[in-house]
Amino acid sequence: MDILDLFDKGGPAMWPLLVLSILSLSVIFERLWFWLRMLTQEKQIVDRILNAAQDNWEVAADMAKQASNQPIGRFLYAPLRLAKSDAETFRLALEATAEDELAGMRRGEKLLEAVIALAPLLGLLGTVLGLIQSLRSIRIGDLGTESTAGVTTGIGESLISTAAGLIVAIISLVFYRLFQSFVVNQVKVFQKAGNEMELLYRQSPHDFSNSTSAIVRENFTPPRKPGKTRFSEPPEPPNTPN
Repeated sequence: MDILDLFDKGGPAMWPLLVLSILSLSVIFERLWFWLRMLTQEKQIVDRILNAAQDNWEVAADMAKQASNQPIGRFLYAPLRLAKSDAETFRLALEATAEDELAGMRRGEKLLEAVIALAPLLGLLGTVLGLIQSLRSIRIGDLGTESTAGVTTGIGESLISTAAGLIVAIISLVFYRLFQSFVVNQVKVFQKAGNEMELLYRQSPHDFSNSTSAIVRENFTPPRKPGKTRFSEPPEPPNTPN
């Protein structure tokens, strides 16, 4: 019995199960390719940018911009592209970008959740429809005779849709959990890289605070002490005896 024969005997529920399986496989292959590219390059990108940030923030920003095709690159480049920022703005840029990137990593999870929920139900529906059709052909006078063998065969074939629905749901569930574990691991990676980047920034901030303070000091004239202004009246001469 080949696959086409099984598909034909599974009943009408096999067609929506086929659609769900195609959607699930498309998401699985796309996410596998996404995670494979990211996980193989992520550690190298983080190490290069953090090492460059210890010496030169401009070089670190250029490296992060070049790696902006990866989520970790966009995450580290978000605070570095700001022309002027304090420590609080630096941290907020990291947090906002991390939320966006983690949300993008969860793409396709809703579809897998729908497949996991619908596939067993569709398989069960196909089995119920097959049982109804098989039981309709049973006659009371045929019970215990050889004519009921076809009914037994029909009941067995109606279970094919249930088995197919369970297979689709199980495969989708396995990869759904796998992708969720990858996202949880990425939360830890982003937290560690962001904390190290913020620590380096607090030790040697890359903004215009120093130049601004220098300009203020240069243009600042301290107030004159009371009694020392040029507009103060000269002291009266002491009284001399006539």
